[in-house]
Amino acid sequence: MNRIPVITAQEAAQKVSSGNMLLVGGFGMTGNPTNLLHALAETEIKDITYVGNNVGESNLGGGKLLLNGQIKKMIGSFFTSNRDAVTAAQSGDVEHELLPQGSLAEALRAGGAGIGGFYTPTSAGTPLAQNRDRRTINGTEQVFIEGIRGNVAFIRAWKADTVGNLVYRMTEQNFNKAMATAADIVVAEVEEIVPAGELTPETIHTPGCHVDYLVACKLTEENLGSSASIDSHRTIPETRMNMAHRAYRELRSGDVVNLGIGIPTLVAELIKEEDGITLHTENGMLGIGPSPTDGGGAMDYPVNAGKIPVTALNGTSYFDSADSFGMIRGGHVDVAIMGGLEVDEAGNLANWAVPGKPLLGVGGAMDLASGAKKLVITLTHTSRNGTSKIVPECTLPLTAQKAVTVIITDLAVFDYSEGRLTLKEIMPGSSLDEIREKTSASFIERLN
Repeated sequence: MNRIPVITAQEAAQKVSSGNMLLVGGFGMTGNPTNLLHALAETEIKDITYVGNNVGESNLGGGKLLLNGQIKKMIGSFFTSNRDAVTAAQSGDVEHELLPQGSLAEALRAGGAGIGGFYTPTSAGTPLAQNRDRRTINGTEQVFIEGIRGNVAFIRAWKADTVGNLVYRMTEQNFNKAMATAADIVVAEVEEIVPAGELTPETIHTPGCHVDYLVACKLTEENLGSSASIDSHRTIPETRMNMAHRAYRELRSGDVVNLGIGIPTLVAELIKEEDGITLHTENGMLGIGPSPTDGGGAMDYPVNAGKIPVTALNGTSYFDSADSFGMIRGGHVDVAIMGGLEVDEAGNLANWAVPGKPLLGVGGAMDLASGAKKLVITLTHTSRNGTSKIVPECTLPLTAQKAVTVIITDLAVFDYSEGRLTLKEIMPGSSLDEIREKTSASFIERLN
C-alpha cells in the first residue's frame, strides 16, 4: 500500500492558494487543526472561502486568518462566539453564509459522496430557507441544500498510520470525518503517526484513500482555547434551578435527550444514572456524564455542544456530526430541551436571532427543533423591559414552525395538549394573576 507523504505545517500551508475554498474541521477548538491554520496565517494567501462550524476563537485557529484579513467569505453555523467574526460581518468586510449545523454536516457528506444536494425539513419557514428551492415531500415542507466540496481540507485526527488511515479522539470526529472526504486535497494534522498495521482495521474512522498529506503536531492546552479547563464553582439563581427541575420532570426512563445551552444545561446535573436517561450532544456523543470534578478540560475529557468538558458513562459512543444530525432528523432523539426568545400560540419557536444583530449563530437549534419527538422550551417569561415572550405570533425570525410541546418559564408551565396554548402549572413564587398580566398570548387554563 502507498505511504502518505509526511510534511510540515508550513508545507501544508502552501497547498492552499488565494481564492480557494478551505474546509476546516473542529467544533469550537476541539478537533481543530490549529497548527495548520497558524502556519497558513504566516503566508500571503488571501481571499479564502472558509467553511467550518465556526472560525475558532479570537487570534486562535481560523481567528488568526480573520484578523489578518485573509478570509473573504465564511460559511458555517455558529460564528457569534468570535467577536471578530461578528464585527467583520457587520462591517461587510467578510461575506457570510449561515447554515444550520446539521445541514452543514450533511452538505459536506454529500459533497464528499458526489451527491449534488438534499432536501431537509430543517430551516423550513425560516429566513434561512429564503432563495432556496422548497418542496413538500410526504406532507412536510423541505428545503434544498447543495453539497459542499472544497479545494483543500485541513482536518485534525488523533492517530494516523503511514498509509493515511485516521482515528479520531472522543468528540474530535465532529466535522473532520466528512471534510476528509470532501476536498481535492486533504491534509490531516495528527498527534501521532504509527506504522501500517498498528491501527486495528475495525477502529479506523477515515480510510487512507481520502488523505493526501500528514502533518505530525502535538496537541497543547493553548490549541483548545476556552475548552482547555472549566470553572466548577458557580452559583445558580433559584428561579433558574426551579425551571431546570421542572424540565427534568418531563423526562422518562429510556429517553434519549439533547440539552441546549443555558438553563437546559442545568438539567444534566439533575439526571442520575438510575434514571435510565441517555444524553446526546450534537457534536458527536451519546452517553454524557456529569462535568469532571478534577478541574480537567478537553485535554482529558470529551466536550459537549456548549464546548464544556464532560465525562463519559459506561456504554458511551462517539460519532461525527453528520451521523449525529442523522439521529436528530431521523427521530432517534426523544426530547430536546432548549432556550427560547419567543414562543407563540401556534407553537412556533424563535430562539436564534434578534432584529438589528447579525444572523450569525443558528448552531443545531433548527435541526433539533424540527427533528426531536418532543421539544421543551425554557425561557424567562418576560424580557428585561417586561415584554412578554409568550406571544400571539412570533415577531422574531423563526427557528421552527409548530414544533413546541412544552413551555417552562420562571412563572408558568404551558403545553399544547388540548390543541392550543394551555396553562398547566404555576411555578413557585408566581400567581395566576401575575401570569395573566405578563402573558400577551391567549391561553386556556387547565391547572393541575
